[in-house]
Order: sequence, then structure tokens, then C-alpha cells
Amino acid sequence: MPHIHEKIDFGVETFVVHKGKVFLRKHDKYNIWLTAGGHVELDEDPSEAAVREAKEEAGMDIILQGSKPEFRDDPSSDSRSVLAPRFMQRHHIDPQHEHVVFIYFASANTDLVTPQEDGDRSDEWHWFTAEELNDPEYEVRQDIRFYATEALKA
Repeated sequence: MPHIHEKIDFGVETFVVHKGKVFLRKHDKYNIWLTAGGHVELDEDPSEAAVREAKEEAGMDIILQGSKPEFRDDPSSDSRSVLAPRFMQRHHIDPQHEHVVFIYFASANTDLVTPQEDGDRSDEWHWFTAEELNDPEYEVRQDIRFYATEALKA
């Protein structure tokens, strides 16, 4: 999806864990190991974007980790709780554009990866063990390695 705003866009990254391994995909544009993730669209909250991006980029149905309060005793209120991310990060895409990223942890019931044809795709992905995250052969960036390790602990 193209950038929505000129200066700052909001995005999500979801570290999905299945049977002691965490899913990372080789980003098709930047050629680095990242999660399933992308922009938060104008009609969704960050947790909805996290679920959608995992489905589009990896074909996974995920369960986000965490909890949120549900307020059902006031029928006149139209507010709803949104699942909080585990971490947040801000980084430059280029000198004129930045992303504020909501980082979620999730689980999947399978390690089957089936990206949607019309979504952003990468044909290279891997379910990493904690040991592989630290293996220099894979060249996993320090921040991705940190979040992935925390997701495995959670």
C-alpha cells in the first residue's frame, strides 16, 4: 500500500510464533528479514491491521497476544477497546518520511505459509528458532532479533 500521509504513516509488525519458532519473511523491496506487516489503513485500528497483514502476506490466521477491557454495561457508548501493542517504534523510511510502528505478538495454529496473490509478497520466509535468530548467516537485524526473541519468550 502506498503512503497515506506525507510525513508520517502508522504501521504494524506482527511477530507470529508457532511451536517455539517465530515467522520472518525476506522483504521483497529491502531484502532484509522482517515480519508480516504494513500500513494501518484509514478504516482500521492497528490490531485489525496486524491481523489483515498476516493474512495478506503469509496467509495466516493469527491470534494476537494480550488482552483488552470490554465495556458492555453502557449501551449509549460507541467506544471500544483496542488491543495495545507490545512495543512501538519510530523510524525513517527516507529523509522526508517516517513510520510509527505498532509491534504485536501473535500465535498461529499452523506453520503453513500461503501468501495471497494480490498482497505484498515475498517468496522467502523462515520459521526461526532462538538460536537461528543469532546466527550471523541469516543477518537478522538487531531490533528484529530483539522483538522476535521477546515474542518467543511470551
